[in-house]
Amino acid sequence: MAGGSVDDGCPSVEPEGEAAVACEALRLLRIEPSAVSPGAGPAGGAARCSRNVLRKRRRWERVLAAKKRKRQQERERSRARRAGGAGAASRGGGKAPAALAKERLLQARTSGPRLCVDLGVADRMTEKMDTTQESYLDLFPLDAIVYLTPDSENVLEDIDPNKVYILGGLVDESIHKKLTLQRAREQSLQTARLPIREYMVKAVNTKNYHSETLAINQVFDILSTYYETRSWPAALKAGVSSGKGYVLPEAVK
Repeated sequence: MAGGSVDDGCPSVEPEGEAAVACEALRLLRIEPSAVSPGAGPAGGAARCSRNVLRKRRRWERVLAAKKRKRQQERERSRARRAGGAGAASRGGGKAPAALAKERLLQARTSGPRLCVDLGVADRMTEKMDTTQESYLDLFPLDAIVYLTPDSENVLEDIDPNKVYILGGLVDESIHKKLTLQRAREQSLQTARLPIREYMVKAVNTKNYHSETLAINQVFDILSTYYETRSWPAALKAGVSSGKGYVLPEAVK
């Protein structure tokens, strides 16, 4: 002992890496390095290498091994993230996210379900849509048009890629009740409704409110989900909110 400091057996030069961790551990446990050093002489070895010291030594060997494994795992995850980022960039051909989104939308227009919103029944619709002054009656053959309306007697059982499904752009369902059905009949068009009654049940609510009239984005969600999954329960779950008063049967069990 000199100047009030304790000689702990660690080198005077600042240790690095695992040596620093081991040295600090021995300080905290108050174990002299010579007591756990493989090269310690036989003199006093039996006293120093007691069972308590050996138990502490094995414990810290496990701690050091765990830290080493953790660092190795972190390095492997870092390499995997870098490789994944490079792979995504190569798949996208170095395109910006906006360009990739536009490309996916163009692909969806050619391979997804064909939907058309009838803006003739309302004058307040979002401008974030492909719009045209032309009527769908002039754009598509009449026998290919199916007008979707909740008041139709026909149930939509499947999506035909050769059909064009018209969605009425309504603003207020209470004012324009059955307007879409009347409009489709005047134009001698086929009509259909989503199979809400066939796959869902009425949920008990305080207002006793149940409505099959959905917003345009909800119908989009239902049709696109069904087109991908071919499952009406999954599609209706994705698009029909609980506020409409309908739920899947398993939800009330």
